[in-house]
Amino acid sequence: MKGKVLVIEDEAAISDLICMNLEVAGYETVPFFRGDEAAAELEQNGAYDIALLDVMLPGMDGFELLPFLQRQNIPVIFLTAKGDIASKVKGLKGGADDYIVKPFEMLELLVRMEKVLERTAKKEESIQIHGVTIYPDRHLVLKEGEEVVLKPMEFECLMMFVKYKNIALSREQILKGLWGVEFEGETRTVDVHVAQLRKKLDFGDVIKTIPKVGYRLEGEEI
Repeated sequence: MKGKVLVIEDEAAISDLICMNLEVAGYETVPFFRGDEAAAELEQNGAYDIALLDVMLPGMDGFELLPFLQRQNIPVIFLTAKGDIASKVKGLKGGADDYIVKPFEMLELLVRMEKVLERTAKKEESIQIHGVTIYPDRHLVLKEGEEVVLKPMEFECLMMFVKYKNIALSREQILKGLWGVEFEGETRTVDVHVAQLRKKLDFGDVIKTIPKVGYRLEGEEI
């Protein structure tokens, strides 16, 4: 696959046409038809290589959705019928990588996508431990090549264990690291997150329980 593409377009016929052509060209596509639904997805999952974004969307328009994509470092191409100069300037100054006005030729879209991907490509740092690969910039976790979906706090908890590998962390330290000094939640919240990490990553023997203290992630592979 050339990459995973988020297609955010409210007209089903246009979305289907884009997805069909991109898949023929070797891309994986994930369509969304509402801006608010795409925003909810991005809060949970930033594992996309590029986004094709309409401006006029129900729920949340493309300009409002742009910051959600930027937080995940996903390059954006606007695909829109709004061809006026003011909209183009707003989109490009807002951080979009390109702006294509409908109607457009699929070949043009493919060429522009390739250019954006080439321009924004960077060598990703990854962390390897016990068969798990972590890409911190994209909040992406793979186990034996398959994506493991972690909730945001589960991911942050994993990264905290990785940062302090082989060091015993108390539940209070983990709470403070994840939620801040002022957090007054119960320590069992940590136990829930650890239980999910153990289950999803098969880390039952990797994240050790330290009696009367908390937890420790063990490993030499990081």
